[in-house]
Formats: sequence, C-alpha cells, structure tokens
Amino acid sequence: MAKVRPYLFYDSAISVCGTCLRRVEATILIKEGRVYMDKWCPQHGEQRVLIADDADYYRLCREVFIKAPELPRRFNTLRHWGCPYDCGLCPEHMQHSCLTLVEVTDHCNLRCPICYADSGPHRPGYRDMATIETMLDAIVANEGEPDVVQISGGEPTLHPQFFDILDAAKARPIKHLMVNTNGLRIAKEPAFVERLAAYMPGFELYLQFDSLRDEVHQVLRGARLRDIRLQALDALNRHGISTTLVVTVKKGLNDHELGEIIDFALTQPCVRGVTFQPIQNAGRTENYDPARDRLTLSEVRRRILDQCPLFKPEDLIPVPCHPDSLAMAYALKVDGRLMPLTGMVPPQVLIEGGRNSIVLEKDSGLHEAIFKLFATNHSPESQACSLSDLLCCLPQVMAPEGLDYRNVFRVLIMDFIDAESFDLRSVKKSCVHIAQPDGTIVPFDTYNLFYRDGHRERLEALRAMVDRGNAE
Repeated sequence: MAKVRPYLFYDSAISVCGTCLRRVEATILIKEGRVYMDKWCPQHGEQRVLIADDADYYRLCREVFIKAPELPRRFNTLRHWGCPYDCGLCPEHMQHSCLTLVEVTDHCNLRCPICYADSGPHRPGYRDMATIETMLDAIVANEGEPDVVQISGGEPTLHPQFFDILDAAKARPIKHLMVNTNGLRIAKEPAFVERLAAYMPGFELYLQFDSLRDEVHQVLRGARLRDIRLQALDALNRHGISTTLVVTVKKGLNDHELGEIIDFALTQPCVRGVTFQPIQNAGRTENYDPARDRLTLSEVRRRILDQCPLFKPEDLIPVPCHPDSLAMAYALKVDGRLMPLTGMVPPQVLIEGGRNSIVLEKDSGLHEAIFKLFATNHSPESQACSLSDLLCCLPQVMAPEGLDYRNVFRVLIMDFIDAESFDLRSVKKSCVHIAQPDGTIVPFDTYNLFYRDGHRERLEALRAMVDRGNAE
C-alpha cells in the first residue's frame, strides 16, 4: 500500500525564518480543516505556523476574493536585493496605498507593553514640519488623491505642531484624514476636542479601545484606562466626531469580549465601526509568546461570529485587494437598528462560475456598486454613497432618505503579517503602507520587521547575505 502524507499539500511559498528573517522556502498544507505553513531555515531548523483555523475560509481568500492589482502612480525604489529587502514601494509590489500612515513622533504619554513602534515617554523626539510635509507630498505623488491618510505616532496629539500637521494634510487632496490616538488628551481637554471638530467632515479618529475592562488595559497598555476611554467617547459624541474603535486582540485576554465591544460601539452615535487587530509579533511585545498567544484572522472572525449573532458568516467576508489580511462586514445603523448588508447579496451574485471568477452577474449596476462598497481604496464618505447605491440595486431593501456616513457601521479585521506568518505572495499585496522621511513608502508589515529604527543593521546583514549568494 502506498504511503500517504497525513495532510493536503496546497501550495509552495517564500517566507522568512522566524528567528533570523532570512528568506526561506515554505509549504502551505491543510490538515484537519486547519492551514499551516511549514518552513525550514538552514541555521534554525524547522518551524510550523498556524495560518488559519478555517481551511474553507482560507481557500475562499486565495481562490475567489481576488482582484486585479491597482498600482500607485509611481514606484520609489529599484529592485536590487529582492522582496522584502527593497521596500519603498518597489516595482515588485502589487497594490497601491489604500491607507498610508505618517508617524510624526515616537513620543507617547503611555508605555504600552504591546507597541509596534516601541514608543513611550522615554522617546521625546518630534518630526519637524518640513519632514512631515515631505512625507505628505510623497503620498500625494504616489496616489494623486490619497484615499485615507492616518496621522500616527507615538501619540500624535502630543506633537507641539499637531494642528499645523492637520492643516497641512487638509491643504492636500487627501480624501479622508484620520488620527490614531490613545484618547488621553481628548478625555481631559474640552477645548482640544472642540478644535478637532472643526476638521469635519472627511476627518476621523482611530481610538484605542481594547476592552471594557481595566484589567485588559493594564496588560496591553500598562494603565487602567476604562474611564479615560469612556470620557473620550463622551466628548466625541458631544461634537459628533466620526470615530473608529481599534481593538488590539490577545488570545485568552480579550478575545472573549469582541461581540460585547461591537454591541457597545452600536450605542455610541459617533462610532462608525470597530477594527480588530490581532497582535503582530513586532516592536515591543512584552509577555507575548507567539506559540501561545498568536491569533489568526480566521480565529478572530470565528469569535466575532460566535459572539455577535447580528452578523452571519456571509456578512464578514475577505476584502479583495488583500484578502489574506483584511476581512470586513458592512451594515447600516437606521433608527437604532443594525442592518447587515454583505449577506443580502446572494452568493451566486457575488461569485458566479468557478474559481477565480468574481461577480460576473448580468446586472452591471449591482456589479459596480458591490466593488465600490468592498474596495478599501475609497474614502469613508464615498463608501457611504456606495452603500446607498448598493441598496438601490437590491429590490428587497429601500435606501433610507438622508443616508450618510453617520449611518455606516463596519467591522474590520486587520491582520498584520509578522515573521511567523510571512508569505511573500501576500506581502506583495499589502495595501496598508507607511511614509518614511526620505519620501519612500513602505508596507506597514515589512516596515515593522525590517525598516524601523534599530533594524537597519539587521537589514544590511540580510542584504549582504543576498549579495554573497549572487556573487557565488
């Protein structure tokens, strides 16, 4: 009898060693409904990483929810060492910037045990306005009219020229401006919030909101912040400032309250949705063990569906520009009720035919509306219009009069790629990028692994390894 391996071989991949970050070959395999990446490094041996706990969903991402890449107007670096050692964006990258971050400081009034940027009170520096404007200009040059630009840090609201930064961004053709914040100034300074409101519309806060429980904040943020978060939301509600709640998710700590956070968000008039981000193993990761604490996108999706009966599996679907790392559900808030939208479109309409065949239905109006809705390269205001268009295309739903961004509610899972889950195919499709002071634009995933302060020496060593291999 022939010997049979106890798994399905699905694909080959290029990854990096979880220890030294050198490029290594990998295998994607499916076993007992779960998807794993097996890789081997000549120096550090074998590693097996869980990629998804739902093989059917993983295959849906790989085989169905795909779209033609949308490129930036220009590339910023040449190819020399190969992906991911040439980031900036190089011609190997397959997706433009749906969202671009501008980090204006490494300083922060918290020292979170979990932080991509290793920010904190111990890092007092601020980027000057000339550098920040160079970064903004680079984004505009790459995108023409950037869809979403997020001012980040550190804690960006501490920058002494914070409002000058917002003015500079607003002076450029950016469709939607966001500020990533821990909310401390918003909770404590009424005049500061009032001034923020002047930047509406086309402006939104990306507010840390990991839990409704102080003990979770203590673990993830190093402080008991429940009351601060609630005070910040009260202030944002008073001024009607659009807000997304951002939840860093750690297995066994707060992954049991995702549905509760969604329910809470629905009671807040200013909140337009919740973004869930499983911890990426990069930056400062105190008390985090990837083997014990790592969560995949499909695991977070399963928890949301189990804890929030408002959404069904067909409502929370892959985002076609980067389906490996993004899943989204859209809904409308109307008269205090939530109306999920994604699942209203029959599967045979979304996907007709077979593999790799996307939305080939006869109704071209529905075709256009669906892709407007689920493309992340639209500003939230334009998405609100697209929601109205989609509702008009579906005869069983009447589009409410006066529909606008206040009626939008979205749930997004954003799973950043780290050394454990690194798949070069997926990295090349990343659409969340970050601007650098030299005018280059780098995928956020690879930036955290290779390009942040303190990583340059390791990156140069990896590049030298490639050079030696090419010379041989």
